Amino acid sequence: MDNGDNGDNGSNGDNRAAGADDGFGGESVLDEAEFGAGLLEEELRQAAAILDPVPPELRRLAVDAYALHDLDARLAELTFDSLVDAIPVRGATDVPRMLTFRTGELSVDVEVTAHGLIGQLLPPQPARIEVLGGPHPAAPATLTADTMGRFAGELPRTGPFALRLRTGGEVVVTEWMRA
Repeated sequence: MDNGDNGDNGSNGDNRAAGADDGFGGESVLDEAEFGAGLLEEELRQAAAILDPVPPELRRLAVDAYALHDLDARLAELTFDSLVDAIPVRGATDVPRMLTFRTGELSVDVEVTAHGLIGQLLPPQPARIEVLGGPHPAAPATLTADTMGRFAGELPRTGPFALRLRTGGEVVVTEWMRA
């Protein structure tokens, strides 16, 4: 005797009842359509990067504009860069890059090497320092300057970087640089 019931209770092969717990704390699992859309979006992004890349000048402007998201932050301007301002030493290889940023009374001296960065705030003061990276950074690395204003840490592997310093109630952001 066939009553039209094929054993699936009208669920088209899906064994989950409406409103049933999926075992993930009530959150729905990505279905195939959402997963496929994510893959398609990533493929389109890769194709656009190859066929119509963002011009370097536009990328630089976008990165500079991102620095403005802290509107209350003061911008520390680059006042010395050893690649531009220093006299090269003949025969010296793998020389660290020296950078000096300044805003008002605060000066940030940074030495950039293949292993990371070392720096000091002048006048000496403690601070929390975030190493910002772009264009697709993970969470920024956080460094701590001691009471003498000294700090050290790693740089982003590729792309531009900037430093965001929080000293007391003040926020200072350096210009974006390439390591």
